[in-house]
Amino acid sequence: MKVVIIGGGASGASCAARLRRLDDSIEITILEKTSETSIASCGLPYFIGEVIEDKDDMQVAKPEVFKKLFNIDIYLNSEVVEIHPQEKFVLTSDQKKYAYDKLVVATGAQPVVLDILGKEKLKSFVVKNLSDADAIKGYIKSTQAKACAVIGGGFIGVEVAENLCHLGIKTALIERSEQVLPPLDLDMILPIHKEMKDNGIELFLSDGIKEITSSGLILSSDKEVPADFVIWAVGTRPNTSIAQMAGVKTTDRGFMITDDFMQTSIEDIYACGDNIVTKDFVSGANSGSSLAGPANREGRLIADHIKNHLYPYMGTQGTGIIKVFDLTTAFTGNNEKQLKQQHISYKKMIITGSSHAGYYPGSSPLFLKVLYNDNGDILGAQAIGKEGVDKRIDVLATVMRLKGKISDLRDAELCYAPPYSSAKDPINIMGMAIENVQRGLFQPYFDSNFADKVILDVRPNQMYEKEHIEGAINIPSGQIRNRMNELPKDKPIVVYCVKGYTSYVVCRILEQNGFNNVMSYAGGWLYYKNFVKENM
Repeated sequence: MKVVIIGGGASGASCAARLRRLDDSIEITILEKTSETSIASCGLPYFIGEVIEDKDDMQVAKPEVFKKLFNIDIYLNSEVVEIHPQEKFVLTSDQKKYAYDKLVVATGAQPVVLDILGKEKLKSFVVKNLSDADAIKGYIKSTQAKACAVIGGGFIGVEVAENLCHLGIKTALIERSEQVLPPLDLDMILPIHKEMKDNGIELFLSDGIKEITSSGLILSSDKEVPADFVIWAVGTRPNTSIAQMAGVKTTDRGFMITDDFMQTSIEDIYACGDNIVTKDFVSGANSGSSLAGPANREGRLIADHIKNHLYPYMGTQGTGIIKVFDLTTAFTGNNEKQLKQQHISYKKMIITGSSHAGYYPGSSPLFLKVLYNDNGDILGAQAIGKEGVDKRIDVLATVMRLKGKISDLRDAELCYAPPYSSAKDPINIMGMAIENVQRGLFQPYFDSNFADKVILDVRPNQMYEKEHIEGAINIPSGQIRNRMNELPKDKPIVVYCVKGYTSYVVCRILEQNGFNNVMSYAGGWLYYKNFVKENM
């Protein structure tokens, strides 16, 4: 059997290596358009910022390894220009033919560069290949560049901006929408914006580019952004033109459509990676993904299918994580915007936990948001903190993948020792909090609108005196039983504390003493201060 794989990135290389492990007799050929294969693409921003110093570390598996260990032929600088499904061969730009029994199209996606007036006047780059990173580093060193404009606030844009700051480059980031990192909801992004600004990145949100000059950018708002060079990070488009010409069915945006086994509309042609749509794990809608984890699993699945080990691809959750200076944010599943677009009803809970036991040195706040439905299904989750973010989202992603419920968060038995967590992990606390809402034990409040409501601050007096929500009255929690007569029973009351637990306790006390409209501010003062106040 002859298997030809177009593209030597994550999904293509994964498919080839798995296929060889399954069958040592198959003739496997990888045709790669560029001079690189199997590079650590996700590490490119850190290679630019010299966090990763050795270029060799960026090569996950060199072509000679594929040949010597796996007996896989890799042809670099070999661009496939035609696919001939009837005759079962592909043609490269140098007119070489490669026959196949099975074809895997893993051509990935190409960074988008907008057609902006004057874009030829300023040196610009994209970040896709190792050669791109080399070019950026070389330009900075040869020209002594001092300022850069990064266009786009997705993963690559934010990571590149941070790493340019590490190099001492004055960095501006321009994003057309009102926030960076679109997988996060707006109410969870504000600490990231602040962290970027505090570390020297100039953020221009809800703004576009009108013109590029030899000295910088003129924005849609007429603001001028000085820059010695530009990095484009506005998104990607799938490399599917040769597949389309061969008759492979695609979406309106050019993504190849595959079945649950990564088979395209043409027999014996598979596709995987950034150039296909897969089913969203939560909504079931078709969506593209640029995540390395799904791409690798798709390539492996194709190899298994070729060898008649059949199992379907169960959908992409969209689980991701990013470091932004001293903060980490991670997410899985759908956010509120996605759920609304798919008309999926949901509820939410926000808690403020701790990275580990508060009495052990070094503990820091960890903010966790979970979206769920009335059946107790977890639809999505987001978290932000300085440490411990990854393991909490990984737990939630795993529970989701296994079709677990909110009650499984309550009952999860997780590692505990003071340096790592608390006896009640934030995962447990989230499950317990949602269960309390479901049982009607308390009503959470998330809004910043306190009109016609009594705001009750139950923190110690010294905390209240230092800072508090405007208009709040202060009755410390230890005094509430003796002073509840000071509160009206005919008005809604919003109670808040530091993190959200004590306000829940106070709500229980008030509700059992004749107060019928009491709400606990989810996440407490820390959530309000870090996520809500700055957006008012």
